Amino acid sequence: MAAESKEFVIRGLTLEGKPFRPSDWAERLCGVMSAFGSDGRMQYSPYVFPVSSGGVKCVVVLRELRDIEPMAFNFLVNFARDNELQTRPGRDGSRRDEGGEDTTQAA
Repeated sequence: MAAESKEFVIRGLTLEGKPFRPSDWAERLCGVMSAFGSDGRMQYSPYVFPVSSGGVKCVVVLRELRDIEPMAFNFLVNFARDNELQTRPGRDGSRRDEGGEDTTQAA
């Protein structure tokens, strides 16, 4: 049996393949999980963040969130299920931002 990936991805497509609306759903969902940083600006959680994959808006959820904040993790899983959104395993390695910095936290 394959090991579980370190993250999963909620895709902005329904199980029927239709785009999920509203078009800013990923940013809104990640905004629920965001917090104000020391500079007073909103920052996405390092455990939940928006990405685009093949032109489809997605939300990456690190499975580590399940241990840190189980209610938040369950909320995201239920959001995908209740809205009949596609999900898929994510990457096992780190993600890099545009500047080449690692955007995932060390386990």
